Amino acid sequence: QVQLVESGGGLVQPGGSLRLSCETSGFTFSDYPMSWVRRAPGKGHEWVSSINSAGARTDYIASAKGRFTISRDNAKNTLYLQMNNLKPEDTGVYYCYKYARTGGYLPSKQLIEYDSWGKGTQVTVSS
Repeated sequence: QVQLVESGGGLVQPGGSLRLSCETSGFTFSDYPMSWVRRAPGKGHEWVSSINSAGARTDYIASAKGRFTISRDNAKNTLYLQMNNLKPEDTGVYYCYKYARTGGYLPSKQLIEYDSWGKGTQVTVSS
């Protein structure tokens, strides 16, 4: 049974930092590209960042470039998102998503191509 459990969210002031984690089980984590997706209040799910299976290739939404860093520890079956210089518009629930296919490429940004996700962790950026 695939499980993804996010943690690390919280309330932070603008300019602050958070490190999100996603602990996984039930599948061979090192085989799959992964992504972070967020849902802002009153909006739909939005792709934020992706990483290939080996962790060598990454991609980010334009608003996150230079501030967020996605990474993974395949030995610990865990995905991370380091978020620095947080802004109020980063507020939302953050989910880790497992791509439906194995491979060393960057996954699609189309959420329909993912087959599992966690329950999310709330990030609130406010003064």
